[in-house]
Amino acid sequence: MQKQVVVMDEAAIKRALTRVSYEIIERNKGTKNLALVGIKTRGIYLAERLHKRILEIEGIDVPVGDIDITLYRDDLSFKDDKTREPAVHGTNIPFDINGKKVVLVDDVLYTGRTVRAAMDALMDVGRPAQIHLAVLADRGHRELPIRADYVGKNIPTSGNERVEVRLTDVDHSEDAVIINKNE
Repeated sequence: MQKQVVVMDEAAIKRALTRVSYEIIERNKGTKNLALVGIKTRGIYLAERLHKRILEIEGIDVPVGDIDITLYRDDLSFKDDKTREPAVHGTNIPFDINGKKVVLVDDVLYTGRTVRAAMDALMDVGRPAQIHLAVLADRGHRELPIRADYVGKNIPTSGNERVEVRLTDVDHSEDAVIINKNE
């Protein structure tokens, strides 16, 4: 039997993203040379929400893009098991990242493998001055020495629990961060 526990509702997610937006602005001493890049899939929508909040706070339209890490993962997902072709969704970074302070945005930080793949993919696009990481939820259990610079909420979990982020933009349900526990 599986039990679901909501650890962040829509209001908590909104508050966390507002706080993270302020932290990004403060740590970077404004928005000069700042860019946001969301990691597909939910990171894109979170990056767009951070972009909107930063625009409301600072009145500056920082560039926002998205990155597909499929070909950089060490655990490729395949669209067709017979041909073993990876399911690639494309990257959209319509601005020059060279010399920029890039904030990678993702929904959940777990082992660190997704972030490592995203950094590899980003370096193939250009040479940013800095790369920071913003995540909505950090659940621990790292396999690589990667940490988030901006965290919406630290959520201690056990290895058999799963953290699920639901966003209205993509999941067509209320915003929530849920822990799925096997009982």
